[in-house]
Amino acid sequence: MKEPIVGRKVILRAQRDEDAAFYAKWFNDAEVMFQCGFTEPTTVEKELASIRRVETDRDWYAVTDLDGNLVGETGLLRMWPVWGCTDMTIIIPNPDDQGKGYGGDAVRLMLDRAFVHYDMNRVAIGVVGLNTRALTFYERMGFKQEGIQEQGYFYNGVYSDFIMMRVLKSEWAQRRNS
Repeated sequence: MKEPIVGRKVILRAQRDEDAAFYAKWFNDAEVMFQCGFTEPTTVEKELASIRRVETDRDWYAVTDLDGNLVGETGLLRMWPVWGCTDMTIIIPNPDDQGKGYGGDAVRLMLDRAFVHYDMNRVAIGVVGLNTRALTFYERMGFKQEGIQEQGYFYNGVYSDFIMMRVLKSEWAQRRNS
């Protein structure tokens, strides 16, 4: 069992079966589907299968507030230790939980995990170009835009660019020490 990772505003813990209903509810929300690139509705059963799935190339967590209330999920995926690269994801789906510092704290914890625990050199994230709030957030967290997949995303009849962003270990270490 994974040990919880405690931050200033959040706790990252292993996902549990009872989390599936939360994810199924929010991951079917039209705005969340748009922001996250989800193309198909989900169910509690699908989310249970995801929680129970064991993969060696990912490190996944539920995000809770300090009182243990579930607010989202985050993880590292497509981990390539030989190359020192991984991708990251984070979702704080409920608008009532956004803007409280949960996302920033969870990203800091995950970047520390990637760069310190796994000794990665690079962490990337893809962002829907129309999701300007997310683009601003990741820039604040130290991610830099490195590429654009023009009209690489299609949702609800609209094409959007897909923005590739990344942060390097040296950049993260400099931010942490300043």
